[in-house]
Amino acid sequence: MTEPTLRALAACFTVLAYAALCAAIYWRQRRQRDASQRRASALAGGGAGAATLVLYASQTGQAEALAWQTGGWLHAAGTPARVMPLNEVDVDLLRQAPKALFIASTYGEGDAPDGASVFAEHVMGAKAELSSLRYAVLALGDRQYANFCRFGRLLDEWLHAAGATRSFERIEVDNAEPATLAAWQAQCGGGAPAGEAAGASEAPEPVAVPLRLASRTHLNDGSAGAPVYRLAFAPMAAPAAGWESGDIARLVLASDPGRPRDYSIASIPADGALELLVRQEQHPDGRLGAASGLLTSTLRLGDTVQLQLRAHRNFRLGENLQRPLLLIGNGTGLAGLRGHLRARAAQGRHDNWLVFGERNAQHDFLCRAEIEAWQQAGVLQRLDMVFSRDQAERLYVQHRLLQRHEEVRAWIARGAAIYVCGSLQGMASGVDAALRQIAGDAPLRDLTAAGRYRRDIY
Repeated sequence: MTEPTLRALAACFTVLAYAALCAAIYWRQRRQRDASQRRASALAGGGAGAATLVLYASQTGQAEALAWQTGGWLHAAGTPARVMPLNEVDVDLLRQAPKALFIASTYGEGDAPDGASVFAEHVMGAKAELSSLRYAVLALGDRQYANFCRFGRLLDEWLHAAGATRSFERIEVDNAEPATLAAWQAQCGGGAPAGEAAGASEAPEPVAVPLRLASRTHLNDGSAGAPVYRLAFAPMAAPAAGWESGDIARLVLASDPGRPRDYSIASIPADGALELLVRQEQHPDGRLGAASGLLTSTLRLGDTVQLQLRAHRNFRLGENLQRPLLLIGNGTGLAGLRGHLRARAAQGRHDNWLVFGERNAQHDFLCRAEIEAWQQAGVLQRLDMVFSRDQAERLYVQHRLLQRHEEVRAWIARGAAIYVCGSLQGMASGVDAALRQIAGDAPLRDLTAAGRYRRDIY
């Protein structure tokens, strides 16, 4: 067989493999959509009687899971339920509903989660008359932040000001505290303790899986910033399934179970290992952070750690699988973007643009060899590395976006989805402001509603 023939056959096999991969992903997503539709139909009770709306404002998936669980409790008690994200809700729907239960997370510095940002801006930003609505609010938050449950509180106040009547007082939950969730369940008619099966839970609490530390690599030796490590964990038995790029690994410490730590997964299942990028936290007295210290120092090669693999639907590729991607981030936010790029490389999709920032090119170019190899192979159609301290004037990723505003508009115009991963302070807020300046407030809001603007920020 001649060399041209072999090359042609190899190309054909590559195309067929890619087509098979795309088909597998399509059918998996189709099955997930069909399953969700069947669950929704079962909860609605076939249209018998007016359904109670169960509306969620979710970022990482916790509020969504609780919404489906709440719908299951209502269904078990004989009450039809309709579960929806807040971004799909308008005033007319609320006026027509006899009752609504709101499950609302707070994100960032007291803001609405991305899954409710359109509702917060458009619906809550206008006056409404909702005197026929009875409602209740479950506000999810974390007391370590100053604006504890702020969005849930604002939502409750807006509903009350619009004339809606509280079925019972707002319930506020600190870090999914079980006793408080049990109080919500009791009010909603659920008979089983919180967390137990209730007939229609969309996303039950993930079970922690044992993973063995296979390697740990220091990525920014000599940096003026805190050390960053890439950790690779091997499954103890069969490869962990049910996760994909964009998802989260959660570490729950026995010494601090009320404050689980979430880490963006930096790999894909096909890699055979679950990888994280972790920055080592150090307290003023020299002690290492409990979680980052365990992962980057205390844990030895071969040791085992229990991690929960959590679906982060707001940051998965989902329906953006076939779109161009504009990936923006900084620091260890490269983890979530790296997962998507590895998925794209496996699919043969090269319409990717990475805009990434760190301190110095010499010491802080994380995963440099891999990123440069992607650029050379064409996996990265565009690459903009922004090093803030390599020039007299500080330069960040949002500044680079503004410098490339015409290209950003062009990518959006041809259907690109935007993914942002990294720090809330400075980066994410600056990127959001830059995108609003480039694209306009209304178009960016439309991108959010369409799932084309997604963020994993902390």
